[in-house]
Amino acid sequence: MADRIVLNTVSYHGSGAIKEIVGIAQNKGFKHVFVASDPDLIKFGVTAKVTDLLDEAGIPYTVYSNIKPNPTIENVQSGVKAFKECGADSIITIGGGSSMDTAKAIGIIITNPEFEDVRSLEGVAPTKNHAVPTIAVPTTAGTAAEVTINYVITDVEKKRKFVCVDTNDIPEVAIVDPDMMSSMPKGLTASTGMDALTHAIEGYTTRGAWELTDMFHLEAIKLIGANLRDAVENKPEGRKGMAMAQYIAGMGFSNVGLGIDHAMAHTLSAYYDTPHGVACAMFLPISMEFNRDFTGEKYREIARVLGVKGVDEMSQEEYRDAAINAVKQLSKDVGIPEKNEKIKEEDLDQLATDALADACYPGNPREATKEQVIEMFRMLM
Repeated sequence: MADRIVLNTVSYHGSGAIKEIVGIAQNKGFKHVFVASDPDLIKFGVTAKVTDLLDEAGIPYTVYSNIKPNPTIENVQSGVKAFKECGADSIITIGGGSSMDTAKAIGIIITNPEFEDVRSLEGVAPTKNHAVPTIAVPTTAGTAAEVTINYVITDVEKKRKFVCVDTNDIPEVAIVDPDMMSSMPKGLTASTGMDALTHAIEGYTTRGAWELTDMFHLEAIKLIGANLRDAVENKPEGRKGMAMAQYIAGMGFSNVGLGIDHAMAHTLSAYYDTPHGVACAMFLPISMEFNRDFTGEKYREIARVLGVKGVDEMSQEEYRDAAINAVKQLSKDVGIPEKNEKIKEEDLDQLATDALADACYPGNPREATKEQVIEMFRMLM
């Protein structure tokens, strides 16, 4: 089977890139834009950086903000209703993974109404039509949802997250402007940055990895190691480096899949509303340790691009230890917690069951038993 790469039709990068939005909207003939953005971004004036441009250009729009950090089926369905009611013909989504995942689902359902129950989009959905024309503007350097064919929705009723994979959902245009990320607090910058690192490491070691995606993932790991600490301190060069790093990681993992870390992180977030990036970061050293004997020489290259010296003189066990320790140190330096006090012993069996059923798990390089997954959850208690 041929390897495949799916990317945006076009993307714009760098400080001030949002200024391209008006010209794009006008050239594409947008008549009424549905602006999907979360309440905090609206409250703190981040969304206005884009809507002010639309106002100046006289482009009509409606703002939709019924979006939760872990977006729900209800968020999507109410968004579909709002889109129809305002007569929109296009979407600009502004935010992190929550806003973009919600917007992707809305855009897909508008053009494929047979999936309006949302649950039927789980897995690789057989949609026939591309989503509504969408411009994606990330405000966090982590999820890379602006360049991926994936989105994640929470089923509150069933206490689970489900992953949707669809080449029809990728935004046509991505606007990756580090200035849009400058107002993010330290904790969010750290957790989303570690999410990007998890994308890159899991994408590099997943079963589907190949030469082109390996190139993306190694460069992303290198950029994250060099820039995340500075981004957390809100240094412009750090922000710029992380904006590029997370996008490059998205170019890779979107096309080859992830692994057990994301499977467990999705489950942890669904049960306890743990922020996705925090969940991924806490599991990253644990999942790396679990997978270490199934990764060939890849941990040597991870250690190398994270700045570990002398890796070529190390034994296999030594460079694998070095890679895991470098990840642990970065996580510690940016303030990621090591434990999650919400996890309950009586939930462990179901947590493991749900993680093994998650769409990300099959990409893991090592098979896991339920008992092994339970033990990995227990390590966070």
